[in-house]
Amino acid sequence: MNGLVLRGSRNIFTVQMGNGDELQCRIKGKILKDAEGFYNPLAPGDRVKLETDMIIALEERKNLFSRFNQKGNCPQLLAANVDLVLCMTTRVSPPFRPRFLDRVLLQADIAGIPAVIVCNKVDIANNDVDIDERLEDYKRLGYTVLELSAVTGKGIDELRKTISGKYAVLVGQSGVGKSSLINALLPELNIKTGAINEKYDRGNHTTTLAFMVEVAPDTNIIDTPGIRRFVPAGIGPQEVALHMREFAPLAGKCTYGLSCSHRIEPGCKIMEAVAAGIIHEDRYESFMRIHDELAGKNDVD
Repeated sequence: MNGLVLRGSRNIFTVQMGNGDELQCRIKGKILKDAEGFYNPLAPGDRVKLETDMIIALEERKNLFSRFNQKGNCPQLLAANVDLVLCMTTRVSPPFRPRFLDRVLLQADIAGIPAVIVCNKVDIANNDVDIDERLEDYKRLGYTVLELSAVTGKGIDELRKTISGKYAVLVGQSGVGKSSLINALLPELNIKTGAINEKYDRGNHTTTLAFMVEVAPDTNIIDTPGIRRFVPAGIGPQEVALHMREFAPLAGKCTYGLSCSHRIEPGCKIMEAVAAGIIHEDRYESFMRIHDELAGKNDVD
């Protein structure tokens, strides 16, 4: 039998069968082949082979979306076999955090998955020109930016068109409204939502594990727990430039080639691009922070 993993925790996975029925399954044996080296062996979106209620094999993945789990010192799977990454943010409540966006967009590029920026809570007034500038820069780089409100419904129809017929994974920090967005797409699901922690101006965790839900025929969203810190997985520090859109054409073209630190060297094409406005200063800052973190020089964001 074949099935689709919807969610799972502590080696107990909910698998959807071909007829739509759901089955609680465990992995047969201690190790699942081709799932080694990850913090968790399976993720929503994985397709597996079964014998009764035992998972005996993992079907080949077309892609996977992950992050580095520092506790386990290995990649943590968030979703598998997806067509789109929905990187969710807000202008306010919680505050706009482009550093987080840059990391998720980087991970999507590493995985070879198209990404869309979803800016929620536009019903809350905000006229910050700096945020406008940053969102316009993402558009300049070729990213689709959807501004919507899960509360009022503004922009929800455009989102429906964007995800129609696709498997999408929804990623964002706690409090940006991921659960509220899924409720707007599928009200009958009535997922629990959380309030913003006023003291720290950030969200409280309400989704505790990733799960997949069908929001329309052939359209599925994988909701993931709120992430306060996203560390990219699958690359080393020297590869970061290869996976950031405006940096990639310049990688290796500095006077010192791939040995360039992009900080002080004469003839650094990346610093020249920053000075010329081709690379936004904030994106350069994100690039350097991610580079240093992956190099072990910095463990704070």
